[in-house]
This record gives sequence, structure tokens and C-alpha cells, in this order.
Amino acid sequence: MITGSIASRSAGNQHFGFAFWSSQELYSKKLFALLICVVLFREVDCESSKTYKVPRRPFEAARLDQEMKLIGEYGLRNKREIWRIGYTLSNIRRAARELLTLDEKDPRRLFEGNALIRRLVRIGVLDEDKMKLDYVLALKIEDFLERRLQTQVFKLGLAKSIHHARVLIRQRHIRVGKQVVDIPSFVVRLDSQKHIDFSLTSPYGGGRAGRVKRKRAASAAGGAEEEEDDE
Repeated sequence: MITGSIASRSAGNQHFGFAFWSSQELYSKKLFALLICVVLFREVDCESSKTYKVPRRPFEAARLDQEMKLIGEYGLRNKREIWRIGYTLSNIRRAARELLTLDEKDPRRLFEGNALIRRLVRIGVLDEDKMKLDYVLALKIEDFLERRLQTQVFKLGLAKSIHHARVLIRQRHIRVGKQVVDIPSFVVRLDSQKHIDFSLTSPYGGGRAGRVKRKRAASAAGGAEEEEDDE
């Protein structure tokens, strides 16, 4: 009986590809493999989900002054918005530098370089007369900040200040085309820039008046009726 059970277990293990392994050995090996998968998944997930990189020197005076200037000029919420753009810009520069090391007639440089340049021109970061990889290396954080929806709303005269533009966007008063956009960091393309306007449901765009304005109008109408009754 014992010999038969061992033989049947070994046959079953061979069927599943684990020949001559006991149940404890199988459990330990499966657990070890599961731990390896979890660790690898966490490493890959952390790398793919990274959106910004913290500066190595947190108390660098020149960088701190520059960041505070950008926050005030473009109405940013915090420094992470600057770091996020800086991280994206560093990846773009890295790709451009890698392509510049290749030959000018290399198929990869022609294909990936043209795709990168066309994308930057489409969002208005790069001018059409500077469609070369050398000009990509000269891009700055300010070039991307200029294409934010918050900046465009202020420059189009729809808001009184850069901070007012952020409030209008967050309160869903701004649309791009037919779509209402409530993200101040939304990157506006060149072909969408002329379609920025107030939302059709917004009081600024001819929609229903706000609660305070309706209340004041009702009180004013009630006061006028009382004056007519007194007369």
C-alpha cells in the first residue's frame, strides 16, 4: 500500500512536471517563485509609474529661487508640477541624445526622430522652423509650461489672473472644443488652441446664472414689487 501510494504520487508529480518532489518541497518552491514574481512586479511597476524625480540637492539656493519664480509666474500648485515636467523633458532629451549618436541616414534615427519632432511641433513646444534634434536639446521647462491650459486661458483674456484661470478650470467653466476640461495642466495642441472658450453651461458663457446672482436678482425683483405696491 505504501509503495503504491508513493508510486502514484511520483506519477502525479511527473504528470505536472515536478518529478520526485514532496508536498512540502512543492509548497516551498511555489512560495519562493511567488515571492520572486511579487518583487519583480513591484520593481517594474515602480519604474513605469514614476512621473517625477525629486532633486538630489533639496536645498540648492539657485534652483529653489527658480522654482519659486516659476510657481508664481505660471500659478502652479506645488513644486511637483515642475518636477513632473522636468522628468518628462529629461526623457525627451535622453531620447534625442541617443538618436544623435546614430548616423543621419539610420532608419531608426529617421523614424523615431521624425516622430518625436512632429509630436513636439503638434503641441506647440517646438517651432516648425526648428524641426531638428539639435533644437530638442535646447528645450526648457518654460516651453512646456506655456502650453498648459491654465496659461492659455490667461493669455486669451478669459481670466483676470493666472490664479483666476486655475479656479475657472477647476470649477468646469472652460472647454476645449466641445469637451469641458477641468485639469489645469492639460497640454493644449496648436490645432485646439483656437477652440478654448467658456463652457456652454457656465454663467460666463451665457448659461444659467450662479446661485448668488439668482438670489440677488430675486431680491431685487421683490424690492421693486414692494415699491410698486406702496405707490
